[in-house]
Amino acid sequence: MKKLYLFIITVFILQQGILAQQGWFEQTSGTNEFLYAVSFTDANNGTAVGDNGTIIRTTDGGTNWVSQTSGTTEILLAVSFTDVNTGTAVSDSGIILRTTNGGIDWTLQTSVSAKLRGVSFTDANTGTIVGYDNINLLGLILRTTNGGIDWTQQTSGTNVFLSGVSFVDANNGTAVGFPPPILRTTNGGIDWTLQTSATNEWLKAVSFTDANNGTAVGDNGTIIRTTDGGTNWVSQTSGTTSDLKGVSFTDSYNGTAVSITGIILRTTNGGIDWTLQTSVSAQLLGVSFTDSNNGTAVGGDGTILRTTNGGVTFVEQEEIDEIPNTYILSNNFPNPFNPSTKIKYSIPQSSKVIIKVFDILGNEIETLVNEEKHIGTYEITWYAEQLPSGIYFYRLQAGSFAETKKMILMK
Repeated sequence: MKKLYLFIITVFILQQGILAQQGWFEQTSGTNEFLYAVSFTDANNGTAVGDNGTIIRTTDGGTNWVSQTSGTTEILLAVSFTDVNTGTAVSDSGIILRTTNGGIDWTLQTSVSAKLRGVSFTDANTGTIVGYDNINLLGLILRTTNGGIDWTQQTSGTNVFLSGVSFVDANNGTAVGFPPPILRTTNGGIDWTLQTSATNEWLKAVSFTDANNGTAVGDNGTIIRTTDGGTNWVSQTSGTTSDLKGVSFTDSYNGTAVSITGIILRTTNGGIDWTLQTSVSAQLLGVSFTDSNNGTAVGGDGTILRTTNGGVTFVEQEEIDEIPNTYILSNNFPNPFNPSTKIKYSIPQSSKVIIKVFDILGNEIETLVNEEKHIGTYEITWYAEQLPSGIYFYRLQAGSFAETKKMILMK
């Protein structure tokens, strides 16, 4: 029985390959069209858009993706949802689509003579679209405060191609593009101010988590960062020269960037360090995280990658040939540790097992196990090379049993 179990596990690992080891796994999108953007509002509900008017939707974290009718065959390049029902998608040909029922119906709001490349809504009514005005040859900014019933053109003050936009509230927003301008507003776009970008590369995407902290990414592995609302932008080291197409931060520390060559980069310290998590053969063009653990990346040929642990390479697990008669969560070993430690646990009956790691403030860091387990004793190796030194807690929940223990990462 033991040999059969090990054989099954070995086959499973070989089938999953590097993605499973890296904490990213591929999902079935149901389409071969290129997907350019994705927007999740929580861990379960998300929408991706792409070529030929493609819109696909999930309500279960990507276990199932369902095709929706967009009413167009144009290339949809950006999408923004503020809740499970309300979202807006824009196209390279100037089309603006809107849904208020989770994509059951998509309505054409308007069409302009422009290339629309970015969209950001902060609530159901208030949103901004950026792109390039094909007639006046200017950077285009459109604004609505009534859910897109009316769109008002704002003055960008530049003739550049705007590629991405990020608002954190109704007033504070940033737009980026090429040649590399950074435009900033603190009054909902009544005024846009040109900022110094710290790079000459084309900036493709931007993500702010509050009025001060934001990151923009672009060509040749460019990553720039501000902690003062863009007064100062500082170049960061990405470790790649690949064009970065998407970026998503959930707080001032945790962020992920994706590239056209299939690279996924991750930071947990605000970009002081960027770590290569995985590299796939497909182009990756958009990414959306709803918290530090749950994220989705989309790209070429309908590619969708998903993580529920921040994409970290974190666990190797094996079954030990012991038959327990009670629930046990053992002390991790070694402790203190750097950078890995082993956690042993036993379950006396088949149970849904959840093991999570928390920091000293009680913030959830990673999910190590979240699945049904047969009776037995297991040992997992947790790799924490991307985390700072400190006290962490790991908690086992199985059936009615729950226990928490402390461990120390010392670098």
